[in-house]
Amino acid sequence: MLECGTTNPEPAQTVRKAAARFDTRRIYTVLALGPLLYGAIRFLPPPAFTGLVAAAAGIALYELYRLLFQSSSRPLAVGIGLLGCTALIASPHQPEMVVPCLLAALAAVLSIPLVLNVSFADSFKAGALTLTGMLYVGLTSSYLVMTRLLPQGEWLIFFLLLVTWAGDTGAYYMGTLCGQRLLAPRISPKKTVEGLVGGFIGAMIIAFVARWWFLPDLSGLDCVILAALLTVAGLWGDLAESAVKRSVGAKDSGGVLPGHGGMLDRLDSLLFAAPAFYYYVTLISRIGASA
Repeated sequence: MLECGTTNPEPAQTVRKAAARFDTRRIYTVLALGPLLYGAIRFLPPPAFTGLVAAAAGIALYELYRLLFQSSSRPLAVGIGLLGCTALIASPHQPEMVVPCLLAALAAVLSIPLVLNVSFADSFKAGALTLTGMLYVGLTSSYLVMTRLLPQGEWLIFFLLLVTWAGDTGAYYMGTLCGQRLLAPRISPKKTVEGLVGGFIGAMIIAFVARWWFLPDLSGLDCVILAALLTVAGLWGDLAESAVKRSVGAKDSGGVLPGHGGMLDRLDSLLFAAPAFYYYVTLISRIGASA
């Protein structure tokens, strides 16, 4: 058996631990939703993809608000947040509406203290959490829509999803089997340096496969850089969500995706990877600007 690291005297135990942590429901969920996601991206027009992103982001944002507000019921704040999130995600179809959407969201959030029958301190806190969630989920998710609207947008989306999730998967299994050196113990005690390396290797392999398969305009250097960029950005997004969950003592954001936890648990890496990918392909590699 190949030994990973030098401090683990019983590698067989790590294999048993990996088997114990493996949840077959993860595979069933992917098999059920994968073809639907592929069909929506490949064969439906961009507005349909926008609707899909808005629905997923809406579920993720609701999960986030449930974590942040805990036992407090804030239907007005949640409603404002969901509407603002949807507007931000749809705004790339009308770029001139981005700033008005942000201003309207800000005005609505600042109006919360005027209508909530609670202390000003609590109402301002609710407003701040509402705006933070709206930007955290809605603004970052809008980069998925912006990427889909680029030339070759459907293929760029496939590349982004496959490489980001390959990084997640590689990090998960390499960290489980070989993890020794903790990466961020205060936030996520299961994240390891070995997992990060495994994530980069998995992302790079899939990046080159995707280049060969459907995106030949990318160079080999682009594949290496994007594998590293999406692995690090995805890890950053994962840790950001872990920090939120740790602050409220939650393990998962929800249970809507069997074996994967909540929608926010599934999207956390993409929320940070999507903006990084968009700016790389439009400003650096320029593939996103090619016809």
